[in-house]
Amino acid sequence: MSRPPATSHDLTASKFCPPELDRERLPAHVAVIMDGNGRWAESRGLPRVMGHRAGVEALKATLRLCSDWGIGALTAYAFSTENWSRPGDEVNFLMTLFERVLQRELRTLEEEQVRIRFLGDLEALPLKLQELISDATDRTAGNGGIHFNVCTNYGGRRELVRAAQRLARQAANGDLAPEDIDENSLAAELFTAGEQDPDLLIRTSGEHRISNFLLWQLAYAEIHVTDVFWPDFNEKALKQALLDFQSRSRRFGGLDPLTP
Repeated sequence: MSRPPATSHDLTASKFCPPELDRERLPAHVAVIMDGNGRWAESRGLPRVMGHRAGVEALKATLRLCSDWGIGALTAYAFSTENWSRPGDEVNFLMTLFERVLQRELRTLEEEQVRIRFLGDLEALPLKLQELISDATDRTAGNGGIHFNVCTNYGGRRELVRAAQRLARQAANGDLAPEDIDENSLAAELFTAGEQDPDLLIRTSGEHRISNFLLWQLAYAEIHVTDVFWPDFNEKALKQALLDFQSRSRRFGGLDPLTP
């Protein structure tokens, strides 16, 4: 799969790319499962919520690095449909944290030309957070920099069921013939419609599972697992993930082009 044509953002940002990395072989889209916030805090004798605060800083740093190095899109798993089962105090803290971060960082996102979108069942979120999300989405929609997707109240299985229901509704209304349903039509009904599928998935804290994240979109993504807890994920860790990615031979079901 070829990389899309370079944009002015790519050409300007890639000059900051570390020399160890091949600028021509960077992933166009990186997805991250930001795991280990609570364990990071507990290992330091801190409340779990302090891990989430530290995790926000790690995400901000990762977004800036991806932008500076010429990566076109970053998708972060911020809050899953399963996370509602966590203690109520922790869930409430996370919702408030999302609101505060959006209010505080939106101006910077605009200045740095970041386009932000929130993917998931947003109607289940607190009304104030929904309003902030709508405002941030509208205000950054025309930005030409990195695409920053924040998966909030997101579940991969739910996303696929939702897409199937939408296609079934079109078919029932006579707007779509069942035999015309293909991969493209299903992908067009996903939350990520219009976004290139991730080339690289990074999972922190040493867990080896995708946890109901982007089940359709990760079909051919390379997976990098690191033992680093998310709040400690830094420039060195990101560079290692990208070097790992660049060491892979991406065949997409075919043969290695170097195979005789």
